[in-house]
Amino acid sequence: MNSAKPRLLQISVSAVLVTVRQRLWRGGGVPLGRVTARMGASAMPWSQIVPDERGSDADGPDMAPGRPLYRAIFISDIHLGTPGCQAEPLLDFLRWHDSESLYLIGDIIDGWQLRRRWYWPQSHNDVVQKLLRRARKGCKVVFVPGNHDEFARAFIGHSFGGIEVQEHAVHLTADGKRLWVTHGDYFDGVIQCAKWLAYLGDYAYEAVLKLNRHVNSLRARLGLEYWSLSAYLKHKVKKAVSYVGDFERAVAAEARRLGHDGVVCGHIHHAEMRLIDGMLYCNDGDWVESRSALVEHHDGRLELVFWQPGNGVECVSRPQAEIV
Repeated sequence: MNSAKPRLLQISVSAVLVTVRQRLWRGGGVPLGRVTARMGASAMPWSQIVPDERGSDADGPDMAPGRPLYRAIFISDIHLGTPGCQAEPLLDFLRWHDSESLYLIGDIIDGWQLRRRWYWPQSHNDVVQKLLRRARKGCKVVFVPGNHDEFARAFIGHSFGGIEVQEHAVHLTADGKRLWVTHGDYFDGVIQCAKWLAYLGDYAYEAVLKLNRHVNSLRARLGLEYWSLSAYLKHKVKKAVSYVGDFERAVAAEARRLGHDGVVCGHIHHAEMRLIDGMLYCNDGDWVESRSALVEHHDGRLELVFWQPGNGVECVSRPQAEIV
């Protein structure tokens, strides 16, 4: 019976990736016959999925017996399918941090990049495996699509492998706060009004991330810790700072209009937790630059966690108690 589990997991991952590729090719105008032919090729990256040596599906101490470490974990902007995705650090984080609920708040898979070229290493398969396994083990997993994985919005209201696809979600904390969960791209004027400019910006952003990888490769050889060039530039460029501030205020205002106590979002790759005109604004960051997540403790406290892979050290940002 146990020998069947890896095979079932392989089928689940294959189904997810086949669905992704179908949606991307249809969106790009490639004939369906070509999609069918390519999906049947034995060289497809998911056709070689095998369990790794750490366990049946790349798991170590993940989801240990007993009470999960956190009540909820919120992550977004993983950007699977791109070289900038930090899949290994994310796997490391997920192995040591389990939860009753897991919210995937958009841009989990980067359809924009995958349309240009197919990039899907084994570590990205492992992330999909990990998320499916979480759902299978009883964790409530909710996927709120973003602009880079907007193809998934065609499946809102459905469930895949136990993962629920929702346009938005509402999370009730242990201390009774209603948190609105949304990716945030609906509040980005560039995405909504000038999508061509967003695509152009995506090319520029990918170039900065490529430079960032070279910089950090050198820093690692020198024994220095990870440093995000793109995050540094965002903080230094006045227009970028203004854009972030406008975005945060717009999202907080909508959460207030809807009658919620706070909002959790992603999209701008800027982890933050603060009050905006009395409204709790939380951005869980990303797994391209900041390697961050928002977590809820069992007493309802919220906290931003920045993960340093390899040594098991977490640098924790301001907890909710410091801003309320």
